[in-house]
Amino acid sequence: MYKTQDLHVIESRPLISPALLHHELKITEPAAAIVAETRDRIRNILYNEDRRLLVIVGPCSVHDVVAAYEYGQKLAALRTELADQLEIIMRVYFEKPRTSIGWKGLINDPHLNSSYDINTGLRLARKLLLDLAHLGLPAATELLDPITPQYIADVIAWTAIGARTTESQTHREMASGLSMPIGFKNSTDGSLQAAINAMLSASQPHHFLGINHHGLASIIATTGNPDGHLVLRGGKQGPNYDAAHVAEAAKQLSKFKFKLNSRLMVDCSHANANKDHNRQVIVLEDVASQLSAGSKHILGVMIESHLAAGNQSIPDDLSQLTYGQSITDPCIDFPTTATMLRTLANAVKRSPVSAR
Repeated sequence: MYKTQDLHVIESRPLISPALLHHELKITEPAAAIVAETRDRIRNILYNEDRRLLVIVGPCSVHDVVAAYEYGQKLAALRTELADQLEIIMRVYFEKPRTSIGWKGLINDPHLNSSYDINTGLRLARKLLLDLAHLGLPAATELLDPITPQYIADVIAWTAIGARTTESQTHREMASGLSMPIGFKNSTDGSLQAAINAMLSASQPHHFLGINHHGLASIIATTGNPDGHLVLRGGKQGPNYDAAHVAEAAKQLSKFKFKLNSRLMVDCSHANANKDHNRQVIVLEDVASQLSAGSKHILGVMIESHLAAGNQSIPDDLSQLTYGQSITDPCIDFPTTATMLRTLANAVKRSPVSAR
């Protein structure tokens, strides 16, 4: 008999069910309140009913939950200080898309040693999200694997669909059933069309294959998610954060005004910063100027930030890792972050359209 199956599969390990993980790490009433109330505030910002600015800020990726929690403690204090102008949410990314090879994130490889202990990764991710919620700090992430939301989405206030996955039918279908507002990034070439198509698709009902709360293969039926928006992250042709690009993007979105929201977010990192983490400051200052001038198009910003500036490679001896420094894209440090957020808050104060 010819073998026709699993020719390239060498192992299949059982995966914990979402129901069991939720039982082990229950969401508490205070944590659920933080998530639900923050989602509502984001929707109010999205539809310009709340004149504050949404800020998604934090590490490019989480590889050390202790350092991430310390970062969260510092950010929670800033969130309280600037609450009248900014809705600050911590960027807590557990999955990393790869064009070739590389570390795929805390959920996939939590021990940084290619052991792929995904069950431990899921536990670490969910516990960190709950710990941050108990600080009063809501979390944002990018959902990459369509199975992951069953494990952690109930503790997420905002989600991104990345530049590499915004064209994916699987991710558009997944987004149509998620319970939080979603930002769709423009393509890596800078085109907006894929993100616009994704917003349109995700706003509609879908039926697709997935897993349910008990981990059983299921046919998922969704209503569509009305709370999608565009994230400008630049592209191969250059940055797209300036006033002209923002106005043009809003114009394109307004053609679908009965289906799409024309307000958008600016990613201060990635191609908008020419992959130089220090240039995030320049991008944010430009955005702050647009806000001070009365721009109604910008609903928020995204910033890559950690305790220490820069990034590092994963060493063979993990004890040599620099604490609080990214192992993926380089980040600005926390003091720089605090300065940037205060600059942004002052711009919101000065804006002629802000609620003072």
